[in-house]
Amino acid sequence: MPKVHKSPLSFRPVVSCVNSFPSIFSMWLDFRMKQLLQFIPSYIKDSKSLISELKTLEIPPGAKLFTADATAMYTNIDVDTGLLAFQTLFSTYKDLIPPTLPTEMFLYTLETVMKNNVFTFGDTFWLQLKGIAMGTPAAPLYSITTFGMHENRHIFNQFQRNIFFY
Repeated sequence: MPKVHKSPLSFRPVVSCVNSFPSIFSMWLDFRMKQLLQFIPSYIKDSKSLISELKTLEIPPGAKLFTADATAMYTNIDVDTGLLAFQTLFSTYKDLIPPTLPTEMFLYTLETVMKNNVFTFGDTFWLQLKGIAMGTPAAPLYSITTFGMHENRHIFNQFQRNIFFY
């Protein structure tokens, strides 16, 4: 499937797991991950929220605004790295995590979904070996949380005094 908004034109697989066994568990993971987004300082709900925050931002003279975008993020986030990010999140924020969130079951389900993504191409079946389970409902928030925990560790802890808005 071409990504027509990219130049040069790039292609990527489109995987649908609608109504599949992993999709059901992935929807539960996605629902639960929404409860964890509050621990990711760089998470912004949507463009409208960003614009609203930028309008109230007082930028000192000489300050610069930067944006970043990831290339092929889904295929480049190793599953074990993602699982470690969630384990770290759970241990770091254990007193703030809702007690109704079963963390052990969450981690087990997350690993099962991410490491067992089977999809079809024509009349063949494929097991995805690397990256985030393409086509699963949990994939977007999995990538946001994984990279957000990376940012928490490497950016916010190191430069917290110098970044007033991120």
